[in-house]
Parts: sequence; C-alpha cells; structure tokens
Amino acid sequence: MSTVKQSIIADISLARDGHLKIDWVNAHMPVLNRIREQFEKEQPFKGLKVAISLHLEAKTAYLAKVVHAGGAEVAITGSNPLSTQDDVCAALVEDGITVFAKYNPDPREYKELLIRTLETKPDLIIDDGGDLVSILHSERRDLLTQVRGGAEETTTGILRLKAMEKEGELQFPMVAVNDAYCKYLFDNRYGTGQSVWDGINRTTNLVVAGKTVVVVGYGWCGKGVAMRAKGLGANVVVTEVDAIRAVEAYMDGFTVLPMLEAARIGDYFVTVTGNRDVIRGEHFKVMKDGAILSNAGHFDVEVNKPELEALTASRRTVRRNIEEYRLEDGRKLYLLAEGRLVNLAAGDGHPAEIMDMTFALQAMSLKYVNEHCKEIGSRVVNVPYELDEQVARFKLESLGIGIDRLTAEQKAYLDSWTQH
Repeated sequence: MSTVKQSIIADISLARDGHLKIDWVNAHMPVLNRIREQFEKEQPFKGLKVAISLHLEAKTAYLAKVVHAGGAEVAITGSNPLSTQDDVCAALVEDGITVFAKYNPDPREYKELLIRTLETKPDLIIDDGGDLVSILHSERRDLLTQVRGGAEETTTGILRLKAMEKEGELQFPMVAVNDAYCKYLFDNRYGTGQSVWDGINRTTNLVVAGKTVVVVGYGWCGKGVAMRAKGLGANVVVTEVDAIRAVEAYMDGFTVLPMLEAARIGDYFVTVTGNRDVIRGEHFKVMKDGAILSNAGHFDVEVNKPELEALTASRRTVRRNIEEYRLEDGRKLYLLAEGRLVNLAAGDGHPAEIMDMTFALQAMSLKYVNEHCKEIGSRVVNVPYELDEQVARFKLESLGIGIDRLTAEQKAYLDSWTQH
C-alpha cells in the first residue's frame, strides 16, 4: 500500500511548503547529513520497521528521512497536538514515509493516531514522553513481541521508563537519549532557552526587558530559559524544590523564592519541571493583573488549568495561542498555547543547528539498540560515551574547529598512580 493511501494527514496539497521547510533545515544540519551518508551505505535498518513519535515539524521530518535512508520502513506521528505542521506531514508522505498526524486533533483522534502508528508493527521506536511505550505496555500488548528496542527523547519519558523498569514492567531496551551530554548540555539549555523566548515573543509581541520572569524549575531547560531571559533584560526569579539547584540558581545571580512569593511579582511565568500543578489555584489568586503563563515542560499539566478555570468569570481568545482568563475579581491572566509546550505549540521549536546534534544521537542510538538489544535486555541504558563524543566531533568538524589530542605520555600519566 502506498504511503499516500495508508497515511492520515490533513491535506496532501500542502506538500510544497513542507518540502521547503525540510530543505531549509537539511541545509543547517551537517551532523545528521554526515550520518545519513553512512546510513545510505551501511543500510543498518534494512528490512525493519521504525515508528517515531516526536514533535512533527521540519527537523523531526528530516530525522525520519535519515532513518528511512538507512533502509527502514518508517511510520511517524506527532507527540503534541499543537506542534504538528500539516505541510511537513504532507511532504513526508510524498517522500515515502507513512504519517499519522494532524494539527490540533481532539484527544480521541490524537490517541488513535498514536495507535495507528503502532499498528504498523514496528521493530524499533523513537519516543517522546513515553506515549508509544505506554500504549504498547497497556492497551496494545499484542504488539510488544515485535519491538526490539528504542530511544527516548525527553526527561519526562525517561522518568516514566525508569519507573517501569523498577517495577519490572519494561519489556524491551530503551536508550535514554535525553541523558546524553550532547543532548542536555545543548538541546535542553541552548535550544530550550532560545526557542521558548522565540515562542513567547512571537505570540505576545510584548517587551521582556524590565519585566520579572519567574522560571519554575532550574534543571538544564530552566537554566537555558533563565539565561536567555536575563539576556533580554528581565529580572529573573527561580523557584525550586531541589536545594542544590536552588543554590546553583542563586550563585548564577538569580533571585530564588518559594512559588507563592514569586507568584505575587511575576510578569511572565515559564514552567520547566516535568511535574504537575507547579502553578495552581493558590498562586493564581495572588498574581498581578496581566500576568502571562506558559509551559516548556512536557505535558500540559504544569499549569493547573482546571483550577484556573474554577476561578474564572469569563474566558476568550485574544490572539492566536493566547487565552485570556478574566477572574471573578476582574484580574486577567493569559495562558499561552493552552499550557502546552510554548516553544513548539506557539513556535518552530529548537534551532536546526541544535536539533542536529540531538537527532544525530537519536539516529545513532537507534542503530546501537538494534545491534545490542539482546545483551542490553529490558533496561533503560545511557547513550554510550563514544557515540556522544562522536556527535561532538562531527559538530566541531562542521564548524571548522580543531581540538588537541592527548599524547601517549599524557595518557600514560593520567592512567598511572605512581608518576608525579
């Protein structure tokens, strides 16, 4: 069956614009291009089916094309209803990839698209947030035995996978791509830092300089958001539950406050915790009129929308991706992108040069787990350091940057405890 007939997308006639987007990121992803050349020669996925659930925009599309170039039959779906780009979906279908994705499907249809992707009976998966893994281990266990392994993109997904492994529920190996150095040091920090503010600024068209930005969570994503907010001239406040991270934020020059105190002074709020209800009713009650709420974690549960709605007298959409909640006392709070990932639901996600490294790790990790699935067993494992370092070396080479190497004497010195 052709990918056009098998796929479920919004409109195949949108493909031209999608091809232009994919061509643009292709020109700015030299590491992934190099891996594609290797895959085309080696065909590491020949005869295998791969299912992918990621934010379905141009950079993800190019990853799917690289895996396809390695011999795989690829089926892809979106990992967030508001981040799917219909023109990109159409372009992928024309390029021979099966797509089950549309922009803004209702919850029932969204889940059905995930299931349809799994019904292609994949041998390998690339997941974002653990959605594919969760369905495989709950509703569609009939498809489990086909899966050799996979790779997970996010902090949230890895937390879910490790919980499954701990309880003895995980049935195949998964590589924790998010925990690789070339992922969290660059994607989480620089990618999130830039793309979050791209999304907020594009959506609100308001100034950041002089405002108070509350960053909820100071992991690698929170560090990037805070760093870029400071660069835009904001007064940055960090809230945390981890004492070590709180000290780090303080020593990085930021004000650290409990959320209830920060809620009183914030103009912008950005949640980056991966947890739920970090901004909730007690916080909404003390916020300033006009405060802007956004989420850059994974799911739309970090800002508690039911508790916000319970305090609301009226609600309306005031701009694309901005919902105004007028509270009973007359104050207005603004929620961006329905509380979903603001950098993707209201923007184009991370810069192509950043995702070049992350998706290179995904492609190499998928090859690794396919070759070593039996010895790994049903565990969550880290990206091997040599793969992580190889991505960094490819990146440096693409930039024309050289670095030193240890001499034989230096290696011997570092390996010995008797030399001085």
